[in-house]
Amino acid sequence: MNAITLAQPRAVVHRTRGNAHGPITRLLSPGRLGRKLKPFVFLDWFDLDLSGGHQGFGLHPHSGIATFTWLIEGEAAYEDTTGARGVLPAGGVEWMRAGKGVWHASEPTPASRRMAGFQLWLALPAELELAPAESVYLAPERIPQAGPAKVLLGEYGGEKSPVPSPAGISYLAVSLKDGERWTFEPPAGHEVAWTALNAGALRVAGEAAPLTAGELAAFAESGEPIEFIADGDAAFVLGSSPRHPHELATGYYSVHTSPEALAAGEAEIARIGERLRELGRLQA
Repeated sequence: MNAITLAQPRAVVHRTRGNAHGPITRLLSPGRLGRKLKPFVFLDWFDLDLSGGHQGFGLHPHSGIATFTWLIEGEAAYEDTTGARGVLPAGGVEWMRAGKGVWHASEPTPASRRMAGFQLWLALPAELELAPAESVYLAPERIPQAGPAKVLLGEYGGEKSPVPSPAGISYLAVSLKDGERWTFEPPAGHEVAWTALNAGALRVAGEAAPLTAGELAAFAESGEPIEFIADGDAAFVLGSSPRHPHELATGYYSVHTSPEALAAGEAEIARIGERLRELGRLQA
């Protein structure tokens, strides 16, 4: 294959394979790399073999963040305390702006034998971290495409996701055939960028060793483009944005911009949890 050449290759400054906990691999967390890549503060890759009896993700709370799940394989029945309920097909996405507080669940349907995908957490701006919860569920045909990239969040290549995410965030799912090149041109002001592979291998301009499936790479902060070439068929997600200007106040299920906001969010999810217990939805 030909070498990749860019006038100013954008360096990879951190590579990780994360920490695996059974079928879930945590690639990014608020206490570590997430503080450097904020507003992207958390990323899980999940790959559940449902023949082993895994039941998915039961009701659990969040506040102060938005969670975004791209379900690559499988079919999931979802519900949340905004009142939404339904079935998300393979290739669909779930957007949950937790805001002041929400509980949600995602369970495989009986037809699913495997459930795989990425779950991302985004730190919200101060004006949204205690806003009312909001959920959006989209079938795959509603996700716009810009060349090889699905525009999961934000805008790219003249396409805009219908998900009402905060301004200034782009999140793409890219598929490349063997030997195919693709250059990511960051939107203006997007200095934070990272990528995570779920299939294949990927060479990056200026890097000697390719990235491989299961790996996350963070790029140097700049506005420079990033050029990729696939070694074999490759699939990956890529996030970019301006840097989140706030410190992170973190709880077990929550990320806020201050201890005061964190306390308010945790109080609200506790209140909702008590109501769910009264309804018999949670164990006492």
